[in-house]
Amino acid sequence: MKRRRKRALLAAPLMAAVFAATAGVTSATEQTPVTGPPPGAAAWRADHALGRTLPDPATASPERVAAFFAGLDESERQGLVRRHALTVGNLDGAPLEVRYQANRVALKEERRVQLARARDAGLTPEDHREAGRKAERYAELLAPGRQILAFDPRGRGQVAEVYGDLAHATRTAVVVPGSDIDLAGYDGGGENRYGKPAGMATALLRRMSARAPHARVAVVAWVGYTTPVGLGPDAATGRLAKAGAPRLVRFLDGLAQTGVPAPAVLCHSYGSVVCGRAASRLDRSEAADMIVLGSPGMRTGSVAALHTRVPVWAARAAEDWIGRVPNVEVLGLGHGADPTSARFGARVVTANEADGHSGYLEPGTDSLDNFASIALRAYGSVECAPTSQECAHAH
Repeated sequence: MKRRRKRALLAAPLMAAVFAATAGVTSATEQTPVTGPPPGAAAWRADHALGRTLPDPATASPERVAAFFAGLDESERQGLVRRHALTVGNLDGAPLEVRYQANRVALKEERRVQLARARDAGLTPEDHREAGRKAERYAELLAPGRQILAFDPRGRGQVAEVYGDLAHATRTAVVVPGSDIDLAGYDGGGENRYGKPAGMATALLRRMSARAPHARVAVVAWVGYTTPVGLGPDAATGRLAKAGAPRLVRFLDGLAQTGVPAPAVLCHSYGSVVCGRAASRLDRSEAADMIVLGSPGMRTGSVAALHTRVPVWAARAAEDWIGRVPNVEVLGLGHGADPTSARFGARVVTANEADGHSGYLEPGTDSLDNFASIALRAYGSVECAPTSQECAHAH
C-alpha cells in the first residue's frame, strides 16, 4: 500500500511533465493486454483429425511448430486452415503462405460475424455502428495483394502486415510501434501517415529498394501487442511492455524458423520499451540490429545492461517532444536513461531532418536514409551523430 501511494505521488509530476510537452494528446485509459495463445487454441488442442496431437499453441516453440508443418502434406495443411484459421494465422513458426491464407479465411469469417451483429435487432445502435466499423475494417484488410501475417480481433485488435516478398527477401525489417496503435488505426493516409507502422514500413521498403535496386527486401508492420492509449500510467510504466515483449520475441523467432533473414527491428516511442524488455532474449539470428527512435528509454541505464548480442542504434530529432520527458525510473515510473545519451552506449545516428515525434521515416529525411542503410547492413553509409563513438566504431 505504501509503495502504491508513492507511485501515485510520483505519477502526478511525471505526467504533468509529459502533458506539458505534448499539447493535444488524448487522456489515458488503462488497457488490458492481450496475452496467451492465439484465439481458438482450445478447439485446436481438441482436434485429432490427423491422428496425432497438434503442437500446443501455448507451449510449443516456433521451432516445434515449423517442424510440425514441415511434416504435413498440402491437404493436411489446408484442412487445418479451414478448421482453425484464427489459430493457424497467428501461429509463429507456421509457413508464411499458410498464415496469409489462414488470415484471409479468418478475416472473412470475422467480417460475416460483424455483419450479422450489425443487423441484430437485440443489440443497441452503438453496437450496430461498432460492428459496421469492424466489418468495414476487415473488408479493407481483405483487399487483393495485402499480406496479413497475423490477425487477432480480441481487444482493440492486433495485426502484422507484410510489405514486399518476405519469403524470398535477403534484407528485412520489422517495425514495432508505440502508443495509440491498434488494428483500426495502424495504416491509412493523412498528415500522420509516416507516424503509423504501415506508413513507416512502406517508406522504409521504398527507400531500401531505391538504395539497393537488386536486393530483395521486405518490411513487416508488427502490431502484435496491446499499446498504451493516451498518456497516463500505461505510457509511463513497463506493464504493457512486459506483456508485449514475449510476443515480439516469439514473432521474431517464428520468422527465423521459416527462413526469413534476421531483420532490423525498428522500435518507435513506447515500442522501444517493448524492445528493451525483449532484447536479452534475442540473438543475431532473430534480429540483425535494433533501432530505437523517439525513445522515452528502454528501462535500463545502458546498452550493456540490456544483456543483448544485438547491436543497438538510436535516433532522436531535435524537436521531438520525447526529449522533454524526464529520463528517470522511480518506483516503476519512467523508462530510464535516454538511449541517445553518450553514457547509454548506443550507436547514435543523425535525425536532423526528422520532424517531431512521428517524422523519422518521412521520405527525404536523413533518419530514413540511416535506417535503410542499417536494414540493408550497409553500415558504411550510416551517418553517425558527431558525439557517438560507438556508431563511428561500427563502421
